[in-house]
Amino acid sequence: QVQLVESGGGLVHAGGSLRLSCSASGITFSMYVMAWYRQAPGKQRELVATITSGGSTNYADSVKGRFTISRDNAKNMVYLQMNSLKPEDTAVYSCNARHIRRTGNEYWGQGTQVTVSS
Repeated sequence: QVQLVESGGGLVHAGGSLRLSCSASGITFSMYVMAWYRQAPGKQRELVATITSGGSTNYADSVKGRFTISRDNAKNMVYLQMNSLKPEDTAVYSCNARHIRRTGNEYWGQGTQVTVSS
């Protein structure tokens, strides 16, 4: 059974930091590109950052220079370090695993709420 479990969300003041974690089980972790998405109320879900098993990363323009995605392949973990948080970063953040070859083979976590107060 595949599970992606996020943790680390919460309430923080603008300018503060949070670190999100995602624990993956039931998959061959190295065969998946890992990503963080977010969805704010009334808005479409947006891609925040991705990381390959080799460590190549990509970021949404809105978070470049403030957020850092990383992964630990030995522990099946992916992280999102979020610094200089802004109220517009408020959203539910979800972990995503997408197979590198099998189209449509992807999984989602349940999400964790991040709220940034002004």
